[in-house]
Amino acid sequence: MESITLSLFLLLAVVVSGWLSRLSPVSVPVPLVQIALGAIIALTTGAAVDLKPDVFFLLFLPPLLFYDGWKIPKEGLFRDKGTILQLALGLVVFTVLGVGLLIHWLIPEMPLGVAFALAAIISPTDPIAVSAIATRVPIPKRLMHILEGEALLNDASGLVCMRFAVAAVLTGSFSLVDAVGTFAWLAVGGIAIGIGVTWVITRAKNFIARRIGEDTGSQVLISLLIPFGAYLLAEHFHCSGILAAVAAGLTMSYAEQSGQALPETRVRRNAVWDTIQFTANGVIFVLLGEQLPSIAARAAQVVHLTGHDDPLWLIAYVVTINVALIALRFAWVWVALRFTLFRAARKGEPVQKPSLRLIAATSLAGVRGAITLAGVLTIPFVLSDGTAFPARTLVIFLAAAVIVVSLLLASVGLPFLLKDLKLPPEPKAQAEEDEARLEAAKAAIIAIEQFHKALGLGPRDTDLYADAGARVLDFYRRRVENQALHGENTAHLRKIEEIERKLRLTGIRAERDTFYHLSRSRALSDETMRKLVREADLVEARLTGV
Repeated sequence: MESITLSLFLLLAVVVSGWLSRLSPVSVPVPLVQIALGAIIALTTGAAVDLKPDVFFLLFLPPLLFYDGWKIPKEGLFRDKGTILQLALGLVVFTVLGVGLLIHWLIPEMPLGVAFALAAIISPTDPIAVSAIATRVPIPKRLMHILEGEALLNDASGLVCMRFAVAAVLTGSFSLVDAVGTFAWLAVGGIAIGIGVTWVITRAKNFIARRIGEDTGSQVLISLLIPFGAYLLAEHFHCSGILAAVAAGLTMSYAEQSGQALPETRVRRNAVWDTIQFTANGVIFVLLGEQLPSIAARAAQVVHLTGHDDPLWLIAYVVTINVALIALRFAWVWVALRFTLFRAARKGEPVQKPSLRLIAATSLAGVRGAITLAGVLTIPFVLSDGTAFPARTLVIFLAAAVIVVSLLLASVGLPFLLKDLKLPPEPKAQAEEDEARLEAAKAAIIAIEQFHKALGLGPRDTDLYADAGARVLDFYRRRVENQALHGENTAHLRKIEEIERKLRLTGIRAERDTFYHLSRSRALSDETMRKLVREADLVEARLTGV
């Protein structure tokens, strides 16, 4: 009963965190508010969730990584695949070596293998925290796509590096050949399993839906089970469950392009997944806050492990590690961009040198989060000979502090760096959208005309269908005519469309208020009211782009 009550408090904290963030006179990121609420819950109730890393990984990471892979724009992912791989793989190794050596130099009492393990676990980034921080100062789309793609892949590389470092501490030896082979098996096996599981399940459910019809509830539930199935199967074969979940999400996005799911299924499924993402992300940071009081309570014990007595040394270590993470990331991004521009110039492609502010924003956006917290808690308590794992408490303290400080630094620095940041325009996306709308309108006109001809109606019905068809065709013909205009008329037409959109939104909202009023006065049944409100919501969502 106590665990259920505590879980309800966690969910309530997620809800309240959004309110508090909006009410704050200054821009406070929601993750920081959630961490603070988690700490308050732990201090006031005297109880905290016993965070078991295996359970934490299974409950939260598969669905979140699956959904991120599902929704990430694929054209951006593949367009910037070189940059993403450089950050997700090269930067992780660079960070492990650089920060690991720095930590060992700062704290000689911490063995080199343990220092590398700590550096590895703080190397993965968390795009959820970055997007939450930048809600009031939006991150440029292309930069956000790169950060999301990086975070989808560097989770696995960071955890693998940590596993190798911990194994070296446990056994006292390290084999580069074994490390490369293990990494290849983890990556290739995890990706293959994620793709295979999603492909088999989607083919099977589509086959069944064609034979007996589609049940929306079952389709939504299947989408929820896919990431867990991929994760568990990959872990069973000692592959990367994280990469399996990511690959499953990417495969799901391609499977959904067939359009076989009913519109109702897509609407409900999106609503369910949006709720899961919102809840799981919030609970993760609340759980982090719940762990902080117990971690901070051990600060007096931790400081002795560093060979000092003053706890201020811990603050110095945390600040130094965060500065090193940002500096190494800045250096890596600067060099990688120079190399990318050099290759583009050799191919004769047009290049535009990015500003230092953009590089600094990319460096500061490397916020640590859930993976770091869960990964550091998987460090074993004892070595193979039964002795205590060296500096385990210190490692956990430093990792948790790095998460909080990186959030604070990004929340203060990103709005400043991103404000009025000029980026090269990307007209291709708008052109593709305009072309797609034009083609869709032409296809709609043809389909409506063919539908009308195929009906074979009597004189009275023919007049009714002709009248209705003329109204629908007029809508699509106006769209085609508008798309055919260029130059100075384009801006004028877009203003008209914007005015029309606002007017339609005003009408839709008035309709919905009327539906609610009629329902409250018992002039409209609940079932009919919900149906009408749902229709109004869908039209408004289309007009507002939600």
